[in-house]
Amino acid sequence: MTPAAALAATPRYRPLAFGITRARLTDGAPGVRYLEADVPLGAHAERMTDRLVHWAAAAPDRTLFARRRRNPDGSTGDWQHVTYAEALQAARRIGQALLDRGLSAERPLAILCENGLEHALLGLGCLYAGVPYCPVSPAYATVSQDYDKLRHVLDTLTPGLVFAPDAQRYGRAIAATVGDHVEVVLGTGEIPGRATTLWSALLATAPTPAVDAAMQATHAGTITKFLFTSGSTKLPKAVVNTHGMWCANQQQLRQSIPALADTPPVLVDWLPWNHTFGGNHNVGIVLDNGGTLYIDDGRPTPAGMAETLRNLREIAPTVYFNVPTGFEAIAQAMETDAALRDTLLSRVQLFFYSGAALAQPIWDSLHRTQEAHAGERIVMGAGLGMTESSPFALYITGPQVASGDVGLPAAGMRLKLVDIDGKTEVRYRGPNITPGYWRNPDATREAFDEEGYFSTGDAVRWIDPGDPHRGLRFDGRIAEDFKLATGTFVSVGPLRAKIVAAGAPYLQDAVLTGLNLKEVGALLFPTPALRRLAGLPPDAPMQQAIDSAPVRAWLQRLLDTLAADATGSANRIARALLLAEPPSIDRGEVTDKGSINQRAVLKHRAALAEALHDGSAPGTTLPTPR
Repeated sequence: MTPAAALAATPRYRPLAFGITRARLTDGAPGVRYLEADVPLGAHAERMTDRLVHWAAAAPDRTLFARRRRNPDGSTGDWQHVTYAEALQAARRIGQALLDRGLSAERPLAILCENGLEHALLGLGCLYAGVPYCPVSPAYATVSQDYDKLRHVLDTLTPGLVFAPDAQRYGRAIAATVGDHVEVVLGTGEIPGRATTLWSALLATAPTPAVDAAMQATHAGTITKFLFTSGSTKLPKAVVNTHGMWCANQQQLRQSIPALADTPPVLVDWLPWNHTFGGNHNVGIVLDNGGTLYIDDGRPTPAGMAETLRNLREIAPTVYFNVPTGFEAIAQAMETDAALRDTLLSRVQLFFYSGAALAQPIWDSLHRTQEAHAGERIVMGAGLGMTESSPFALYITGPQVASGDVGLPAAGMRLKLVDIDGKTEVRYRGPNITPGYWRNPDATREAFDEEGYFSTGDAVRWIDPGDPHRGLRFDGRIAEDFKLATGTFVSVGPLRAKIVAAGAPYLQDAVLTGLNLKEVGALLFPTPALRRLAGLPPDAPMQQAIDSAPVRAWLQRLLDTLAADATGSANRIARALLLAEPPSIDRGEVTDKGSINQRAVLKHRAALAEALHDGSAPGTTLPTPR
């Protein structure tokens, strides 16, 4: 190919600067190397409340949060806005109410609800008063039937106050788990036999100089919130988050993605605030940079996606975040929805996914639509992080991104790359790393190595072993990998991603089996699209779809394709089974963000995995012999 032809073939991307493109790599002990950005961390605020105060003065009438009004029939109406000035005044009032009740790290606030204006203002009130809070997964109260995880969260926190938006949805869970000595604040309704306080009473509290003094007494080490892990192997742990962690992480974001500071960012976002991606990463981007967050009541589900698409037809984000299932639905909708294309692509500078691998067909569809409509591609950002890192830790170094690329460490972080059983674990140290787990010193000690690096359990490898400046790729979770009876390691993460990509759009996720056996198997969780493949209505039983001839033929083709691409027993799917029963949140098989927990699925479906390998599981499919 001539230089001119190569240039013409290079995709054109909407301009986006990348702040971290070079790194320093140094050797340590045998099997250990250290990787860090070649620029230092810049100056930043000490407390996130300083940013709220700043923007309330600099842009008092700018919207900080907006959410559609909820109608009595459950539908949504016009947007209700909260400006920076209004948010600061509400934070002072709520903060005073919390101080009046003697709340503290020992008696924090537990927020039991989805994203919303009340949730947002309560969080700001806690930040202002120096009172830690915990956004608890709403699914623990509304989806769970035994409330075991909710009970564990509350037992760990010993809250002095619990908030829920309405008694109808949350009253039963509160009655089952919240002691009578704990004050309960409700947005609406009553819980029979229990005294409660109305949300309006907190907002009506008159602030005094005490609340401003409390804010001034906070510092970088002050705890802002507790975020619970998903509990993949044990009960969820409460990750301590501080002002210093959060502020440092926002500066790291700005240095990796300079566009965040160019103009006040506008987000349209559903990602739950009880997770670090939505609650720290995205809320922080808005608050630190004087932006606006439109709270999306949609979800990347067949029932919830219509609301997300409605919002994206109306509000043009400057940066857009979602999980792969959300981007899949958006990619499909944009092919025929001109209004969605016009608004979403009008000023967005970056798409960013997290939570799972993004299948290449989805990626390709998004780029085709972008090029046809706007004449250029939008960079699909990706990185690596976790609750314990606030969460931003690594980010890509340029627009040419492949699925699995995570890039280089953020400024101020130092990565420790440790060779373990043929893989490389990445460990973190930096100002954005948690000091530990609340009231769990044993787990804290286990999480940090002898040099003080946080052991992530994530495996990485070089994008280009000859060029460390291109950064790293995600290589699965070390704890998920296992050996076959032959002693061959199965690298679970990359193989799962390959299966889901090949099975798009009909597979939600895959759980690999075969520990100490001769071959690898797969338990497959289907998406609702499988019913469409079977020619069935959306409410048909999933098992009926699985048993249909079109689905059986599709699954056979999928296994044959995967087998043809396999190079050995460690990456050859020798048998697979589609599961009609969805993953259970009570059993920890899935988070409320939709991420599958491989170890929990194998624990609770051990008998099914055994039946898959001994051939007794009905519906088991094998590749066609070659």
